[in-house]
Amino acid sequence: MLRSLAFAATLLTAFPAFADTVTDTVLAYDRQAGIIVLADKSVFTLTAADAMEPEGLQAGDRVTITYDSLGEDGYGVIRTIVIDG
Repeated sequence: MLRSLAFAATLLTAFPAFADTVTDTVLAYDRQAGIIVLADKSVFTLTAADAMEPEGLQAGDRVTITYDSLGEDGYGVIRTIVIDG
């Protein structure tokens, strides 16, 4: 029984983050700080582990961001940022 509980606890803590997407207009973009603020006030901070921002990204662009969702804890790694034509 104790082994079963330990195994179940291991499974619950080992679940990977789930991919999620958001499509919105960029309200502000600070290239130096790597901060993207969307019109819905979502804030994404680019890190070295994240996808590269598209060249020419600027406020007013409509983007789709794919990221690893951490549920109520926000997000993990940003996978892609695409400027929607």
